[in-house]
Amino acid sequence: MIEAIDFQLIAAVQAGLPIAARPYAVIADKLALSEQEVIERLRLLKAQGLIKRWGVVVKHRQLGYQANAMIVMNIADDSVAAVGRKISAHSCVNLCYQRPRQGETWPYNLYCMIHGKSREMVMQQWDSLRQSCDLADVAFEVLFSRRCFKQRGALYRQARQSQREAMHG
Repeated sequence: MIEAIDFQLIAAVQAGLPIAARPYAVIADKLALSEQEVIERLRLLKAQGLIKRWGVVVKHRQLGYQANAMIVMNIADDSVAAVGRKISAHSCVNLCYQRPRQGETWPYNLYCMIHGKSREMVMQQWDSLRQSCDLADVAFEVLFSRRCFKQRGALYRQARQSQREAMHG
């Protein structure tokens, strides 16, 4: 069962961890918990499915990575999982996932993101990836980002509202 402190913990982490050597200790101090309690409660919330995903959102543009491309590919259905694993193993790939095709207008079913400091760097990485993953005959498109949207993790309901609902059913 979720406790009131868990709502406070979710509210404390949903905007991101504090930039500190021990971010969980900073959160623990604010919530009057121990650092270990924070870590354990977050682990339990994740295990219960109340936190769906725990990951890092890298603000790549602030790090100098100005060219960002989504590469979309049309991979045979029986090999898409294996190709996806191969592509994901490369350090230049930030994410790789499968989506259903959308008929003839959009025949692509595998997507991967590459960030680079220039378009030329991204294209060099893509060319290298195509060679090493044996993708020479695969239909693809390279779609460069035109603008950067706000990057953040999932936001949950306001802790106070959720806490009230939990207490009053």
